[in-house]
Amino acid sequence: MRKLDFAPLYRSTVGFDHLSSLLDAVNRSDNNAQSYPPYNIELLEQDKYRITMAVAGFTTEELDLQTEKGTLTVKGRHNDDGAQHNYLHHGIAARNFERRFQLADHIEVTGARVENGLLHVDLVREIPEAMKPKQIPIGNGNGKLIDLNKDDRNAA
Repeated sequence: MRKLDFAPLYRSTVGFDHLSSLLDAVNRSDNNAQSYPPYNIELLEQDKYRITMAVAGFTTEELDLQTEKGTLTVKGRHNDDGAQHNYLHHGIAARNFERRFQLADHIEVTGARVENGLLHVDLVREIPEAMKPKQIPIGNGNGKLIDLNKDDRNAA
């Protein structure tokens, strides 16, 4: 197993120390990951995403979506109808599943729907106002602040 060295990252950033443990966890889960059910992750536009999973044979009542602590969990549990089947060939996967997705900061699930055997989960990145870039005023030495947002080109 390869170990990544994050020392160069730590020299120029603050607060990303949890990154190495997150990447290690993702690497471990990738090595043990199941391929069922297949899924796509799409970037629809800036800050809007969609996860699409093939869930043919599952009803909406048999699917469960939850978010907790930055993790989206999708579960599919078939209700046992108790009927005995005499399959000559059983090629349709009808097994239960649980798939987890690590969500980045400020990613929220905005909706989910099942359409033509596909589960679509829509996500959006909503950055709080307090975290958006803002202009910082600079003083000129005599206690007055210079307003950087003001257009001073016409003042001369």
